[in-house]
This record gives sequence, structure tokens and C-alpha cells, in this order.
Amino acid sequence: MTGMSATGKSSVLAELARRGHRVVDTDYGDWIEEVPLSESGGTERLWRAKAVEALLDEHADGTLFVSGCVANQGSFYSRFDAVVLLSAPPNVILERVATRETNRFGRAEQERAAILHDLAEVEPLLRAGATAELDTRAPLHEVADALERIAGEARG
Repeated sequence: MTGMSATGKSSVLAELARRGHRVVDTDYGDWIEEVPLSESGGTERLWRAKAVEALLDEHADGTLFVSGCVANQGSFYSRFDAVVLLSAPPNVILERVATRETNRFGRAEQERAAILHDLAEVEPLLRAGATAELDTRAPLHEVADALERIAGEARG
């Protein structure tokens, strides 16, 4: 699964875990490295390739749901049975970041501007690489049901 901030990735992962699936949220733990960008002086978040490769290599049974949104995720798409974009309209996302309690990102005006920028510039790239898209305005259980269905169909 992939998607912009506040599209519900963490929430649906928690629901899928509650249902007994193996889940990995790459926003937490040792999955990410910050790589310097020479032109801007900033950094870019990337998956640690060896860690993600090992995760995918060792997975054998059941369904593994992996969530993340990083610049190099597309290089791993061939390793996934499906790539699902979770999306919601900008007004919904801004409301979620203003009220969520699990993550403070998006409360500052600069962060909200970055979210809107990413929705305009990054989300279309994610959409182009996705095999499916789910609107997360639907109830959480319906989004989880749809992900289970997509995973089942992808495995054949």
C-alpha cells in the first residue's frame, strides 16, 4: 500500500493485523534512510534496499501487507503481487491531519502546504504505478475488505 499522509495507511494496517495478517509499516523501524539531496541541501526518504529485499525474500506463507511512500518504492514494485494507492480528497486529508492523535505531522502550516504540494506532484506518480486505488473515505472495514480481496485475486 502506498499513499500520501493521512490517507489511512497506518489505520488500515492496524485493522489488517487485527484480522491476523502480517503487516509492515515502513514509516517505523529501520526501513528508511535519509539520503542527502545535493541540489537542495535537503534529504530524501528511501527504503533501505537490503532490508526490504530481505523482508520480501523471507516471506513465504499468507499475505504480507507492506505500507510506505518513499522515492525508491517503484524499484520494488515487481516484487509485489499488487500495489494499492490509498487516496482521499485534499479537504479530507487536511481535516485528518488536523485531528489525528497518532501523528503530529500536518499541524504546522508549512507541513500542510507540503501535503498539498505532494498531492499535486507525487500522488499522480503513485497512481501511475498502482495496480488499484481505494478511496479511504469508505469505512475502515470496507477498505480492509477491499485490500484482502485484491490480495486474494493477485495471488490467484
